[in-house]
Amino acid sequence: MEPLAPGMRRTGKVMRRMPGASVSRATPAEIERNSGARTPEAIAWLLQGAKPRGVTSEDRTVEGVRVRIYRPAASPATDRPLILYFHGGGFVYGDVRGGDWICGTVAKELDAIVVSVEYRLAPKHPFPAGVDDCYAVLVWAAANAESLGADESRIGVIGESAGGNLAAVVALMSLDRKGPVIRHQALLYPVTGAGDTESRRANADAFILTLADMQKFGELYAGDETDWRVSPIIAKSLTGLPPAIIIVGGHDPLHDDGVLYADALRAAGVDVELIDYAAMPHGFMNFPRYAKDAKPAIAAVVASQRAALG
Repeated sequence: MEPLAPGMRRTGKVMRRMPGASVSRATPAEIERNSGARTPEAIAWLLQGAKPRGVTSEDRTVEGVRVRIYRPAASPATDRPLILYFHGGGFVYGDVRGGDWICGTVAKELDAIVVSVEYRLAPKHPFPAGVDDCYAVLVWAAANAESLGADESRIGVIGESAGGNLAAVVALMSLDRKGPVIRHQALLYPVTGAGDTESRRANADAFILTLADMQKFGELYAGDETDWRVSPIIAKSLTGLPPAIIIVGGHDPLHDDGVLYADALRAAGVDVELIDYAAMPHGFMNFPRYAKDAKPAIAAVVASQRAALG
């Protein structure tokens, strides 16, 4: 295995010393306090970056869900691609602020409208609350595409970690329900329900995400792993899903979840691009200041989106 990149090793060590860094060691009171808590602006800026210049953002509440809408400020286009973004955090943590760099970069480089979804979180709102929120916002965004300055025929989804699971599930739901047509899915180190994999064992004590934390997140989310809305890899059929790019990291317990889902999509006839960043841990695209592969990875995502969405 290629060694963990020095920048992410240093970042991982710092994060392990932060209060509440490990959900598996947190008390119920700490989890309740931190779930749904806003990311402190200074920490978010330092660790996770910020939206680039030339991009505006606006917060709204739609379908009872807080969203943040990103727009390229200088572009005159009114028929841009429409991207739905679902943040990570184990279905327990996270908010729209944490996605500013990824969403802002996609909005600028793809010349797209990006709608970031602050879905309800466990344990207060266990499965399927988050799934329902994400799908509801997708339906709203498609119905309101014109007023957003977007084209409802050019919809993509992007999600990371738990949000990668939600993006994959929403794509399946929309296909199953004959909902808005999704033309591209970008899954960043997603949870797909691949089970007891080699990467989960080899990276059980990895930086950023440990196997113990994964297990605790699953308990709090309270989803049935035999339900494809929890484990999209076991869906009855993946045929007809949109083209996908899947990003994985070599030092991530979820590495094999992404690889095996890519294999399953290919077997179903779906066009898939899998990129493996061997020196990266889980969540590395959230750390553009410290992860050497964060910018190449987002560039690859945008290129894949452009190819599928025009």
